[in-house]
Amino acid sequence: MAKLSRKRGIAFFTGLGVIVIALVVFGVGVKAGHSAKVPPLTDSHCVHCHPKQPATIEAHGAKHKTEVGCQDCHVEHPPLGASAVPACSMCHSGESHYELEGCSSCHSDTHAPLDLKLEGDITGPCLTCHQQQGKEVKDHPSAHTDVACSECHTAHKMVPECMVCHEKHTEDMEFKTCLSCHPVHMPLEITYVRETPSHYCTACHEEAGSLLQANTTKHHDLSCAYCHRDKHKTVPPCVACHGQPHPDAMLKKFPECGDCHGTGHDLR
Repeated sequence: MAKLSRKRGIAFFTGLGVIVIALVVFGVGVKAGHSAKVPPLTDSHCVHCHPKQPATIEAHGAKHKTEVGCQDCHVEHPPLGASAVPACSMCHSGESHYELEGCSSCHSDTHAPLDLKLEGDITGPCLTCHQQQGKEVKDHPSAHTDVACSECHTAHKMVPECMVCHEKHTEDMEFKTCLSCHPVHMPLEITYVRETPSHYCTACHEEAGSLLQANTTKHHDLSCAYCHRDKHKTVPPCVACHGQPHPDAMLKKFPECGDCHGTGHDLR
């Protein structure tokens, strides 16, 4: 009787083992079959739930369009991970601009990273990228030195016309005319071409213009830029054009040309 019971026990556990093995094999087969039917996740799947972001990237993505895909940044997605939105420093590092806090205060939409929102005096952050312009405005003091970047540039890459703040020198001036003499970040470093019309100059230098206009010497026919060449406040010596027309004895007695001839604008 005991022998029979033992045989039945062995048979029961043997059968149970076979069933368990069969279930495991069946489960693995089902899982393997199921995995084979599921395609790998690609960026094209993201648009099914997130239609707005891919459209924004397509239109305004800059390097976020050309250099990376959705899964390069969004390495996790709930419920399998909570870090769906990565820190900017995951990719951006190594420059002073990337050390700033609060990236989203300007870069409010990471899918349009260069469509910046500019509010308040953010000159410091601006100059971490636009270092040349910051150096120019600091090294060449003018009224522009005390103006916040965002006061003129109300949107990123927006360059306002000078006439938004400044009156024209003359009615025929255009924005490109202003820039031909005044670099905007160092506006008092005035340079110009020889062909610059004299009435641009006499709009500020009225007295000199009036004297020259009334003068009857050959200076009357010269343009301002002919004598005051290339850079504002250039005053050439008379000998640059006239050489030394008088003997040494006379020049010793009258060392300054203006002692006898007055100014270049009111030549006598």
